[in-house]
Amino acid sequence: MIKMSRLTSAVLAGALVLFAAADGLRAQSAGEFRERINSGTVGIISGGVDGTYIRIATDLAAVLDNGDDLRVLPVMGKGSVQNIDDILYLKGIDIGIVQSDVFEFVRRQGKHPQIDSRINYITKLYNEEFHLLARKEITQVADLAGKKVNFGVQGSGTYMTASLVFELLGIEPEPVSFDQALALESLVKGEIDGLIYVAGKPTRLFRDLGGDQGVHFLPIPLEEKILDTYFPSRLTNADYPGLVPDGAPVRTVAVGAVMAVYNWAEGGERHRKVSRFIDAFFSSFDSFLQAPRHRKWQEVSLAAEVPGWNRFEPAARWLANNSEGAAQSEDRAADFARFLEEQAPDVAARLSESADQQELLELFEAWRANAAGQ
Repeated sequence: MIKMSRLTSAVLAGALVLFAAADGLRAQSAGEFRERINSGTVGIISGGVDGTYIRIATDLAAVLDNGDDLRVLPVMGKGSVQNIDDILYLKGIDIGIVQSDVFEFVRRQGKHPQIDSRINYITKLYNEEFHLLARKEITQVADLAGKKVNFGVQGSGTYMTASLVFELLGIEPEPVSFDQALALESLVKGEIDGLIYVAGKPTRLFRDLGGDQGVHFLPIPLEEKILDTYFPSRLTNADYPGLVPDGAPVRTVAVGAVMAVYNWAEGGERHRKVSRFIDAFFSSFDSFLQAPRHRKWQEVSLAAEVPGWNRFEPAARWLANNSEGAAQSEDRAADFARFLEEQAPDVAARLSESADQQELLELFEAWRANAAGQ
């Protein structure tokens, strides 16, 4: 019995050693898998489920994912200000899509000191225009002082931009916060005096409006302090045939959608991952110009600069080494803007809102080929 007991003990001891070794191998294997699956993943905080930002982020994932080397993980966000918080502090987030005026807003809040050195940009994406619609008796922005103006829902990008623009202009209206459809109805009824909507032109909200409804767009003064943060733009008859007379465009400004990035220290793992993403994104940019990718990619100029922001060094280096590719994207973006502007108003509106991306791109390529042949 004693011998058997000793044998049993030896067997058990051996089994325990084998089990421990197996557990160690499993732990090592799990650790290696965890390392591999995280080593190429880049998290991108975007926007709500119905917005353009999340569609841009999902396009990035669809085009750039290539297994373990690079995986793009789109995450829905809650607006530009929250996205800045998330880029700075949320684990797993490297990149975010935000409005270009968020820096100015954050600075005025005093929320994140030295924000421009902590967050850089990879590229400007596309523009969203500042639409200021007012009653006909309001003839200039200054007339809105003390008047009821809808700034949009609090916390929205429109509310943020409206607050900044009026502060920069030194004009103090009485802000109200309705959703845009209710605000437009209230404006037409004369219950409020103006409304602001930041959106890419032409926006569906104003599609069926005419001057006979007692409203018109107000021009935005293009003062230096405004242009330090915003891009000059205009609303044309092709955009809004019922509101803008032919040959009399309305001056406005646009806020850029920006691909922002945490300014990771060079040599670190997160810096290497984002650099890998940038190389893949810039090198594959032509893929984003094909259907079924979002039409807003057509407006992207990789080399475009963003006032008040610093470009992330790996992105600046890629552009410096690939100036021809950057110039081509800039030319194409300019061509696309002219293409939309030259269409008849009803065609421009249909194309801008069409879900048929293939139709839009085919018409654009035909227009571009014809323009090149002239």
